[in-house]
Amino acid sequence: MQLTVLGCAGTFPGPDSPCSSYLVEHDGFRLVVDMGGGSLGQLQRHIGLLDIDAVYISHLHADHCIDLVAYSYARRYHPDGLPPRLPVYGPQGTCGRICGAFDSPPMDDLLDVFDFHEVPVGTMTIGPFEVTSALTNHPVECHGLRITAGGRSLAYSADTGRSDALVELARDADLFLCEASWEHGDQPEGVHLSGREAGEHATRAGARSLLLTHLVAWCDAEAIRAEAKAAYDGELDVAQCGRTYDI
Repeated sequence: MQLTVLGCAGTFPGPDSPCSSYLVEHDGFRLVVDMGGGSLGQLQRHIGLLDIDAVYISHLHADHCIDLVAYSYARRYHPDGLPPRLPVYGPQGTCGRICGAFDSPPMDDLLDVFDFHEVPVGTMTIGPFEVTSALTNHPVECHGLRITAGGRSLAYSADTGRSDALVELARDADLFLCEASWEHGDQPEGVHLSGREAGEHATRAGARSLLLTHLVAWCDAEAIRAEAKAAYDGELDVAQCGRTYDI
């Protein structure tokens, strides 16, 4: 299983990265998790526009989903013709959010492009992946994910404040992709994690490695890394846009 970071900036695109988006690959299947602002451009550096097999949107804040609107143009007007509808999984309201951002009314202009599945938290199969979701601690419905294939596991925090459910989701994960939006003390309660809190969650979960993501552009990445390192003694890095990680 491989993870490619298509975007890792928190809240808005930074100078070095679009917003959140991650390409997860196994046995030739390509699952894109989140599609935040600017990520469609980075995706084209790694795969073709029509090479996505499925998308999972963790929640409906624009920095995690809005490039699905731009992507609808790429699929609808591709010179090879309109491909089969792309499965898009997400929380309740995903269809209306994306279709409404495209055009309102009507609300069904994208239904010949995307096959929306508004799913409750639980376990499902997407291609070769077993995907388990859990609600995180965020102001809107937000799905943290655990993606397993080939005996390896990736846990993704999506956006969250402190969360016992996230600790369980990341239990013994080979790679824990965890948000660390702020330096400790700066984060609003129940919205995002600090670097220290990300490290604490990884330690409690027994995750084998920790990859920090969703850092806001004005934050000090090295300070956030140091906070996480003080709370977690495993392999640790800060996500870099365009980098591929073997899991």
